[in-house]
Amino acid sequence: MNCEDPGFEANHDHDHCMESALSTAKELCRERKQRLTPVRELVLKLIWENHQPMGAYELLPALAAAGFNSAPPTIYRALEFLQEQGLVHRIASLNAFIGCPHPENPHRSGFLICSGCQRAVELDTAPVHKALSESASELGFQIAHETVEVVGLCADCQNQEAVDA
Repeated sequence: MNCEDPGFEANHDHDHCMESALSTAKELCRERKQRLTPVRELVLKLIWENHQPMGAYELLPALAAAGFNSAPPTIYRALEFLQEQGLVHRIASLNAFIGCPHPENPHRSGFLICSGCQRAVELDTAPVHKALSESASELGFQIAHETVEVVGLCADCQNQEAVDA
């Protein structure tokens, strides 16, 4: 679908991601008989404008500027819908949201989050989930929820630190 694993490329084409994400969202909603309302579509577009996780309150001014109700329940309802459809993921540690590059396939995911530039990239966490499940099972523990979020520095920020040093 949209940008295939954008990583942390500085010259990445966000417009392509956004256009592809919106196109896929419209198709998935049509197939699932769900409504991608103008507010939901705008929220998805705003989230896909870059690969930096966005909090709900960061999205409110753009809703108001577009003439929509900018009350927090409006944005939270839109984000809840987008999550339910697999179009966005919530990054728990940041209380923020990021677009999902593969919403057509329900999946577990985690994130690499750069503490320098604030960009995030989704990871397939199936192997991590399997290892956690096996370890938990051996201990008689049943996992109810898991979150995989790794914070560090992307290659661009590491290179910038080296240049600045």
